[in-house]
Parts: sequence; structure tokens; C-alpha cells
Amino acid sequence: MGASLSNLTDGTNGAAMGPGLGDIPESCVACVFTYLTPPEICNLARLNRAFRGAASSDSVWEKKLPGNYQNLLVLMPPERYQNLSKKDIFALLSRPIPFDDGNKEVWLDRVTGRVCMAISAKAMTITGIDDRRYWNWVSTEESRFNVVAYLQQIWWFEVDGVVKFHFPADIYTLSFRLHLGRFSKRLGRRVSSFEHTHGWDMKPVRFELSTDDQLASCECYLDDTEQDHENGNHKRGCWREYKVGEFIVSDSEPATEVRFSLKQIDCTHSKGGLCVDSVFIIPTDLKERQRIGILK
Repeated sequence: MGASLSNLTDGTNGAAMGPGLGDIPESCVACVFTYLTPPEICNLARLNRAFRGAASSDSVWEKKLPGNYQNLLVLMPPERYQNLSKKDIFALLSRPIPFDDGNKEVWLDRVTGRVCMAISAKAMTITGIDDRRYWNWVSTEESRFNVVAYLQQIWWFEVDGVVKFHFPADIYTLSFRLHLGRFSKRLGRRVSSFEHTHGWDMKPVRFELSTDDQLASCECYLDDTEQDHENGNHKRGCWREYKVGEFIVSDSEPATEVRFSLKQIDCTHSKGGLCVDSVFIIPTDLKERQRIGILK
């Protein structure tokens, strides 16, 4: 059986053997590949010469790229992408592309080829950020941007941001990545301190996002003493993503401006002990698949 499979794969036909995979025209293989995901294409490219040729075809990878992928390429120096095949362009764009002084990143999901984005706290307007009595920038490997904003204590808590980008047509979810408590490493172990953590269980924070014609908002308590049933732990001491809402892009032209905010401006009490890392904008069903572990 092993010998027969080897012959079928290699296309080395004896007198009594029928056609093998190696006899399939490369154009036919390329047509089939347009229905497969990039990882599947790369795996099948190992089978034989025809499959390798089809797996490098521009016609195959053109369909895996978003229609406006040129809007991502212009964020890089031309010498990085000139004379590249479509396959190599896909590989290039599937790695994070920094822009806006490195405070924002955009990339293609490696399985679906859809556009994802992350926005650092450095790119946001944070009330009191320049006053070290209230806020500090903390360097950390736990952020893709290697820095987070840490709030010690403040009365008026407000974080605002905006991004204008040529998002491809899709439905997107926007979420904030936050952490209650300050974390560090001690003797090689990660530890969290809640010395400054207070006030988040007294009133909910308000999340908002808007485009020119869409608005979404929600409220939630960042801290409580009850068990978090979704994750099986409390809200302190771990990174959590808080979904703000969804927005729809029907066309990549013109660019979509997305505004987002996180507020708790009830000045009857102070609050503190919160790390603000970033905002993520991810296609909605892709985000859901990642959550349940279908995509990594």
C-alpha cells in the first residue's frame, strides 16, 4: 500500500500503473488551490513538482490577498516588496506592519487573508498621561508594543483614540486589552500587585466606538468579587479583552475613520491600578473562531 501511494504521489507510472497525482496539469491544481487556505496550499506543495508550481502561482495567491492590499504595501519602503511574487507578498503582509511611528500595526490573518489591526496605548489620548502622579509608562514583553500605560490613581478616567484606514469590506469587532493590577517578574515568576487597584467595582466604565454612520457602546464593571464564569477566574491579575462593539465596512474606498473610547468620569470616587495595553480591530467571525480555538 505504501509503494502504491508513493507511486501515485510521484507520478512514476509503470506499465500496469494508472495516472498519478503528478499527471494532473498544473493549471488544474492551481484552480483547486484557489478554494484552499494558505496553510493547506503550502502543505500540498510538498507532494510533487506540479503541486509546487501551482502553489507558487500568482493567480492562486492573488485571490488570497485582499482587494486593496496595495494600501498595506504603501506602509513599507518600496524596496521591501518590489519584484516579489504574490505568494511572497502574502507572506510579507502576514507579518505585523508598523505605522504611525510604530504605534499601530496591521497584518493579514495567515489562514483567511483578512485584515487585522492593533493600536498601542501610545497612539491614544489619555487624560493626565503626562503627570506621573497619575500615570506611568511600563516596559513589558507582555505587550506586542513592549509598553503599557499604568494608572496609579485618578478621578477623571478617559482614554480616546482614532484610526483612519482603508479597511476591506467586512464586519469588524473592536476590543480593548486591559489588565487589573501591576505585574512584574520576581525570581523568574510572574507576580501581580493590587496595591493601587480600587474603584472599578463602584461604577461601570463606558466603552464606545463610532464611524461616520455607526455607533456602538456598552458598560461593564472592570472589577468585582464574584467569580468570572466565562474564564473561570477573577478579573484581576490577567489580561482581558473587552469587546466594545462591531462596525461594518461596505467598501475600502474611501478610508473608514473609527473613533473609540474608554471612560469612567464619575468624580465621586477615585480609581487606579489599571494597565491599558492596546485596542484590537479584528474581523468579527475570525475573532469568534480564535476565541473558541479554531484558529490560532
